[in-house]
Amino acid sequence: MNYQLRRVVEKSPCGRYVRYSDMLGGGAYKEVFIGYDRVEEIEIAWNRIVFSEEDEALKNPEKLFSEATMLKSLDHERVMKCFSYWFDSKSKTLNMITELFPSGSLKKYLSKYDNGTDVDLATIKNWGRQILEGLSFLHSQSPKIIHRDIKCDNLFVDSGGNQVTLGDFGLAVRLMDGNSVKDKEAKGTPEFMAPECYDGEYNELVDVYSFGMCLLEMVTGEYPYMECSNGIQIFKKVYTGVKPASLRKVKDFRAKDIIEKCMLPMSARPSAEELLKDPFFLYNGGSSTLEACAPAASFVVGHPLRGLHCYATDFKNLCLV
Repeated sequence: MNYQLRRVVEKSPCGRYVRYSDMLGGGAYKEVFIGYDRVEEIEIAWNRIVFSEEDEALKNPEKLFSEATMLKSLDHERVMKCFSYWFDSKSKTLNMITELFPSGSLKKYLSKYDNGTDVDLATIKNWGRQILEGLSFLHSQSPKIIHRDIKCDNLFVDSGGNQVTLGDFGLAVRLMDGNSVKDKEAKGTPEFMAPECYDGEYNELVDVYSFGMCLLEMVTGEYPYMECSNGIQIFKKVYTGVKPASLRKVKDFRAKDIIEKCMLPMSARPSAEELLKDPFFLYNGGSSTLEACAPAASFVVGHPLRGLHCYATDFKNLCLV
């Protein structure tokens, strides 16, 4: 594709990447645009995170670049790839170049179906297995990495809907001290947060709980705890062990069993690695080989970067590749 045929609104300091005006999506703190890598000649996702003058992250480079540096350090097919990042000191904007997923998030992909009823169980098993592979990889790192915001909005699918990748590591944290995170401020999305998140001390198994809620959403097409009208109601139900109403809509007993295992107390909850061994997620009804389940080619994965290094004169505008 000739990138010059589209409207370029910004270039990276090194000139390798260009940003188009086409926005893919955004949230409270991030905007994502379609861009282009002029070296690899592939489309990419250009993430822009704008900070206010008062933001504490501006005083702490380690915190400012935490998501980008973490993604750059990880190499796994189930984890979104970060190719480059830099900070624009004039606009107070962190720019991050990641791989592009044309179909968007799994949440967006599911919205094409009628309340999840048109998504076959084999597809859900395939997605679930891939998410667990990503979580197992994160949790096997030294120190372990906890994503802390696993939900269908933060899982991304390829153009064929066959491959799922973990993204949005804005809340991810490494288990640096001991075997648990101690954080007085609960972080995550209430509908997907494990009860122990509200106690201020938890471990990587909060991701497994969130995975269970993702699986519930895949099967039913509904956000967990839609019966609640505000965050406090969700908190009360989660903290006291009241299960989401949508769980009653899960007809397949095997899927329901997995979801309920993910909701067990932390001391009894299985790990991502243990869930991968459950017969529900095994290939071809018990075989651990891919055989007829070979994935379709990803739109971006498989294009090795040639390692071009280019730098801006201002350290704060350094383009790290």
